[in-house]
Amino acid sequence: MKAVTWQGRKDMRVEEVPDPVIQQPTDAIVRVTSTGLCGSDLHLYDPLAPFMTPGDIVGHEPMGVVEEVGPEVRDLTVGDRVVVPFNVSCGSCWMCERNLHSQCETTQNRDQGTGASLFGYSSLYGQVPGGQAELLRVPFADFLPVRVPEGPPDERFLYLSDVLPTAWQGVEYASVPEGGTLLVLGAGPIGDMAARIALERGVRVIVVDRVPERLSRVVARGAETIDLAACDDVAERVRELTDGRGADSVLDAVGMEAHGSPVAELAQKGLSLLPKSAQAAVMTKAGVDRLGALHTAVDAVRRGGTISISGVYGGAADPMPMMQLFDKQVQLRMGQANVRAWTDDILDLLGRDDDVLGVEEFATHRLPLDDAPQAYASFREKQDGMVKVVFKP
Repeated sequence: MKAVTWQGRKDMRVEEVPDPVIQQPTDAIVRVTSTGLCGSDLHLYDPLAPFMTPGDIVGHEPMGVVEEVGPEVRDLTVGDRVVVPFNVSCGSCWMCERNLHSQCETTQNRDQGTGASLFGYSSLYGQVPGGQAELLRVPFADFLPVRVPEGPPDERFLYLSDVLPTAWQGVEYASVPEGGTLLVLGAGPIGDMAARIALERGVRVIVVDRVPERLSRVVARGAETIDLAACDDVAERVRELTDGRGADSVLDAVGMEAHGSPVAELAQKGLSLLPKSAQAAVMTKAGVDRLGALHTAVDAVRRGGTISISGVYGGAADPMPMMQLFDKQVQLRMGQANVRAWTDDILDLLGRDDDVLGVEEFATHRLPLDDAPQAYASFREKQDGMVKVVFKP
């Protein structure tokens, strides 16, 4: 089969690799019909390269049709149309029973000190072959895949794999009070979708980004915007828009590669010059994130407000403004999305006749899998109005 493979820093290639096979009696094999390119995939493209091995199959936003099931699979059948969540969770351990699927105890990577395994996401998270491929082996087939109805196009359901539950959890964790304001930092796929979800709930939403195409998308949905390229002090501007207090809730949808963090950016570039083993050691013990977005969140949130972090951070010892956080009595919530905790609620919304979140037109680019290497480069550089890419294997 064809698959997108990591071959080195900023070196993605589409290669022929062996087809996946049933390894456990509870596995299924899914023929992938659509698969997304996520902002988190860009972290593998560069900053998290020390945890990658040449030949790793990437991608964690797939959906498709069940081709084969193991002998102990009871509820899933060949021909079922399914979306595959990005975290590999069993559904029955102590953590999963508490809807903490991203912390699944069955697939936790205790040797790395990390939570549940993720499809296509480095040795930090299990080195499980990913979904930017023609076929995918899916463990825990009676729990993990989300069965979806026939009829609507793939993109009505594809984002159940990551974008929708990540944005949904981010909004839930933000705990916006009635009549409150949500500030969303970043209008990439997660920030854009989080804004849509919050707006659908009747929340006032302000979105910060520097890319005109991204800002225009959220304006069209009803959000207010702040153009980072034209604003010297985002937090002060937010206070001007909120009676001098700041936003009730802030959702950081940017993460480790924020603009406006020149020292950390230089450190990341310097890190790439070290031997691979040394790079990994530094990243698991030091602070290497660009914290511009997070510091903006702390500054812009009102006293007693909430910060919800959906953007991925990878540093083990990043400096935090603890005095300001404590003084402002800020609540922090964060973490990988517990996908299966939210899918039923989201499916109810997607099942409406009207496409209330605009998911069917959410992608800006639909490309064959062979175009993946160029898509990674363009997405990283925010070229060609690229916000969301869907590959069609």
